Amino acid sequence: MIQKIRAIFHERLGGEPFMVRSPGRVNLIGEHTDYNEGFVLPATIDKSIILAVAPRNDDLCRMYSADFDQSFETTLDSLGRSELKWPDYLLGVVDQLLKYGAALRGFDVAFGGNIPIASGLSSSAAIEAGLAFALNTIFHLQIDTLTLVKLAHMAENEFVGVRCGIMDQFVNLFGKEHRLLRLDCRSLEFEYVPFERSDIRIVLCDTQVKRELASTEYNIRRQQCETGVTVLQKHYGSIHSLRDVSLDTLQRHREEFDPTVYRRCEYVICENARVLEACNDLRRADLSEFGRKMFESHTGLRDNYEVSCSELDLFVEIASHVPGVLGARMMGAGFGGCTINLVEESRIQEFGRIVTETYRKQFGKDVAFYIMNIKSGTAAERQEKVRSYQM
Repeated sequence: MIQKIRAIFHERLGGEPFMVRSPGRVNLIGEHTDYNEGFVLPATIDKSIILAVAPRNDDLCRMYSADFDQSFETTLDSLGRSELKWPDYLLGVVDQLLKYGAALRGFDVAFGGNIPIASGLSSSAAIEAGLAFALNTIFHLQIDTLTLVKLAHMAENEFVGVRCGIMDQFVNLFGKEHRLLRLDCRSLEFEYVPFERSDIRIVLCDTQVKRELASTEYNIRRQQCETGVTVLQKHYGSIHSLRDVSLDTLQRHREEFDPTVYRRCEYVICENARVLEACNDLRRADLSEFGRKMFESHTGLRDNYEVSCSELDLFVEIASHVPGVLGARMMGAGFGGCTINLVEESRIQEFGRIVTETYRKQFGKDVAFYIMNIKSGTAAERQEKVRSYQM
């Protein structure tokens, strides 16, 4: 993949690029909690976006997507959203860096990867954080990693228009091999939680259902959570987000809530508690209990948060009956994409066979499976290349 993107850069744009590997991510537990200032437990994986980037001496920005086989050009003083959609993830980063006051010039970038599109593995954050990292390096901006995270996050919120939380961009730049990252999305304090069981694998089952509702419904869910906070703030001035609300407090004021808003808030509060308890399970090496919480998480996402779909539900239902599957749930924004499963390595083939047969019978579709390894976050593919851009 690295050599392919390098060759494409040479062919399409010319010159010698700085190469960056920017990974996708999985989230073991803690879904839709990040934009509620809660807790999440993601990790970066061995599926990545590869970016080839080189500085220019003018203000022209030339971009090429290998996956879409499309080109786009603009200048630093004429940034605007593109009808092609994919340039927005890059342009948003440029927009944020300029607002930050970074001394940018134009640049060339070609990119592509093996993160399955629309699978919920956050290829968007990989593009955003990867470009932020690359531009910070080649232009010697000296922006610290946490600030890069925040700029990449705001690129998606403001320019792309998806009001996502900060989890994806954060783990992309801070991820570590063989470690999960427990992130407090309010304080941005984090700790690494070991996950090195060679006999247990992370297996994704891809519904291959396009997540056409995901962006719109994502923003609706966020607004519903904010509405719930507003109800409780009438009684408790210290409440800033659902992070500050206990289940007892929510239940005490149930009659004041629209029933749908109440269910959304109940899910988030319970999911936050599950993340903290699940981290304790990992510290005790109790993956059976950890897996049980994954199943509970899916039930909440299906029934209270209502972001699942029939295909995802079937995958989780199958997983709950296959020996050797410790836990399963939908992952990501929802309405398609993947389930994430903890499976004993000796049972993976049996699990795949049962899922494939049942899915074909019920939906007439094939399943894509991905066995994930936990790898480090965004990095220069060749450290020596950094020195070639000293000016």
